[in-house]
Amino acid sequence: MLRTFGTMALVSASLAAIAGVGIATRCYAETLAEKLGYSAEDKLLIVHADDVGMCHSVNMATIDALEKGMVTCGSIMIPCPGVPEIAEYCRKNPEADLGIHLTLTAEWQDYRWGPVAPRSEVPGLLDPDGFMWHGERDTARHASPAEVEKEVRAQIDKALELGIKPTHIDSHMGTLFVRPDYFQVYIKLAKEYGIPPLVVEYRPELGLQLGEELANALRALAEQMKATGFPVLDYIIPDVGGTFETKKKRYEQALRNLKPGVTEMIVHLGYADEELRGITNSAPMRQLDYEFFTAESTRKLIDELGIKLIGWKEFEKLRSTEKK
Repeated sequence: MLRTFGTMALVSASLAAIAGVGIATRCYAETLAEKLGYSAEDKLLIVHADDVGMCHSVNMATIDALEKGMVTCGSIMIPCPGVPEIAEYCRKNPEADLGIHLTLTAEWQDYRWGPVAPRSEVPGLLDPDGFMWHGERDTARHASPAEVEKEVRAQIDKALELGIKPTHIDSHMGTLFVRPDYFQVYIKLAKEYGIPPLVVEYRPELGLQLGEELANALRALAEQMKATGFPVLDYIIPDVGGTFETKKKRYEQALRNLKPGVTEMIVHLGYADEELRGITNSAPMRQLDYEFFTAESTRKLIDELGIKLIGWKEFEKLRSTEKK
């Protein structure tokens, strides 16, 4: 397959660094945890499943982990073949905490998808084969901000038409974070639709990983978030990566090292069945994510560490307070 699971982890790490420029130093009198009714010392964890809607295997594993495990929310890839199935689930389960995984790439070698917007209106999003580009850098080289906005808007509108009530938006492979003008589209549509975007507190160690132009642009754009009532998360843990043997240990270490505040941990769920193995060589690692976050031993560890699980629906109370 074109992309290994390790490469996806590197992409996620890039997303974390760029998303980390989501806001300048803390400007709230209260921490985000306190705004939610917790103490400043509480460790709040969002366990977030990416890539929902990609295929049947991912949908079924995610639904099971949402209903029986410790996964608290996820986000849906609207251009993908599995969307009708997960949309039906959303209509039958309106309380489901699912957002939109805004998708501008189609990374797998043989399992591809195209845009939701008319192809003639977003030619820069299409590779020579007529699908979305494999990688986020290719998209950034070819697609204009206007094309990105048209496609992102089409994906949000399609989700709403399907009866999905998105609790948040984020960016598949971090594509919306690789250019300042893409990030501006992301923030603009979040505000327009009133859907909270994934934005993470700025920290100097993250800023050092960015070029000056990108860092300054994202920092300035993120200042707009302060008056919206949208949440700004304290930390993000991208997919921990590693081999099948080491990943479980890395998850356990990440849980033990969790800091006070609100942290989102990104996971990728799926059953390592014939369908998923035919799409990606990451199928065994996605199976491990599913097993780890549905295991009783993980639940016991989370309880022992005093970690409180929350989802994106938790932030609806902030918007309600903002409107009063």
